Amino acid sequence: MFNEMYGSASFGDAAMRERLPKAVYKQLKEVQAGEAELTMEIAEIVAASMKEWAIAQGATHYTHWFQPMTGLTAEKHDSFISPTNDGRANLEFSGKELIRGEPDASSFPSGGLRATFEARGYTVWDVTSPAFINVEDNGCKTLVIPTAFISYNGEALDKKTPLLRSMQAINKQAMRVLKGLGNETAKRVITTVGPEQEYFLVDADYFHAREDLVLTGRTLFGAMPPKGQEMEDHYFGTISAKASAFMADLNDELWKLGISAKTQHNEVAPNQFELAPIFSVSNVACDHNQLIMQTMKKVAIRHGLVCLLHEKPFRGVNGSGKHNNWSIGTDDGMNLLDPGSTPPRESSVYGFCQRCSCRR
Repeated sequence: MFNEMYGSASFGDAAMRERLPKAVYKQLKEVQAGEAELTMEIAEIVAASMKEWAIAQGATHYTHWFQPMTGLTAEKHDSFISPTNDGRANLEFSGKELIRGEPDASSFPSGGLRATFEARGYTVWDVTSPAFINVEDNGCKTLVIPTAFISYNGEALDKKTPLLRSMQAINKQAMRVLKGLGNETAKRVITTVGPEQEYFLVDADYFHAREDLVLTGRTLFGAMPPKGQEMEDHYFGTISAKASAFMADLNDELWKLGISAKTQHNEVAPNQFELAPIFSVSNVACDHNQLIMQTMKKVAIRHGLVCLLHEKPFRGVNGSGKHNNWSIGTDDGMNLLDPGSTPPRESSVYGFCQRCSCRR
């Protein structure tokens, strides 16, 4: 039962392997690995399969999901409906619609890259991050396609484009070094990250009684807590029934999306908790972390709670960190951050002092 549920709302590798022709699936995997260019022919076949999968899930709309410079996510929904000449309508979704969208970018911050009236912006399909079905509590379902967001001239208008470009730069330079050192088997260097997510759960009635929490996500006034950070009794303590019920519901929602929520426990502060997923490729991990935060908020409401994600919602007790566990590896299984069995000797070779790691 769990195997059937896990990833059921994600158009990930398993769904693509099942629904796409073998030749198309192989070509798409080459595109994802950076070994081939995406053609419109491949995009049309993927779009048709993705549409049929989404409709079977109950979706009526699709959206290009992106991460503008607001710190949040953004989306514009379009239906699959395409009117016909006889007054009816078909459900259609083309490769062009999959690859690129054109939302009005005039109201998004651009970091000063262009004037506000130069409104044109483009969302571009991130082929390496799986599409998924977003299900609202009212039952509405939408096919969500992760994308990058760029200007007409290619400037980044989002948080994802710089990440994707940095991943390409690391791959290029790391492969250059590996080949110089004699590695003939690696074809690609991949960066991964496991982002932990700490959060507070507050009873909804208490939350709405505090205007500062409602407006800012943190307290701005009030007395200091009777205890400071001496909360060893809470850290890794027994999880309460109410929090456990929230976590169980949260895990179900995340697992359906193919997000590998792995670890959950009490954090240091009262009613503070942590969720940690298994690491994945950097851009996918960042997409998943956005989904984790959104799902936390949605699920908390069902349980009469409010999830606080502010880094310091309460003065005098621990704040919430988001520890990012980064790594760099090759496609043939080499961990490039592994210090090896003789790290002092290796660091000395690269010009570092064995005693304190400073440059010689």
